[in-house]
Amino acid sequence: MRFRSWAVEGCFLLFCFALLTQCEDAMATEEAKYALLEKDGNFELRQYEPHIVAETMVEGDFSTVGNEGFSRLFNYISGDNRSRRSVAMTAPVTQQAASEKIAMTAPVGQEGDGGKWRITFVMPSLYTMETLPEPADPKVQLKKVPGSLMAAIRYSGTWSRKRYEAKKDQLMAQIQKRGLKPLGGAIWARYNPPFMPWFLRRNEVLIPVQRSAP
Repeated sequence: MRFRSWAVEGCFLLFCFALLTQCEDAMATEEAKYALLEKDGNFELRQYEPHIVAETMVEGDFSTVGNEGFSRLFNYISGDNRSRRSVAMTAPVTQQAASEKIAMTAPVGQEGDGGKWRITFVMPSLYTMETLPEPADPKVQLKKVPGSLMAAIRYSGTWSRKRYEAKKDQLMAQIQKRGLKPLGGAIWARYNPPFMPWFLRRNEVLIPVQRSAP
């Protein structure tokens, strides 16, 4: 039976809105930074730089968790937060914890974790853990992600689970072929809003890996 994650695609209407309102050119959206070490067709080996993500854990199945998780994180970057910036007023001087809007980045990540799913947004590189506004929702957490070696496979097309699973299997085959050691579960990454024609969408599956000892 063909699997269509309509709920996930519906939540990405917010992604569409974010890209159109927070940047003049959607293609200019900041992405997580990495160095490309190897490329073979749609397979890539990347060295990612350390970065910060906003993440939330959602319990449920593949087709529904994206909607709930995306909404929480989108609310956070849209102002559901407590800014760390102080605002000087007339005497007496006070400090105001105002909210702050954060630019949208790409991709939106989804990763399984023991029956739950971790949904993540990469935070813009101009922020540090000290300058990012604190989430007002306790279900949203900020996390430092160390630099990592990632095997990735790109593909276009629908956001169906069937297609995701097929690409994950292809990526595992490439990892085994190169003698790499997987260090974690697969991450599903999506870069485009739903109005993008399915044949032009950029999707990826990524797995953290380690090179085998010589």
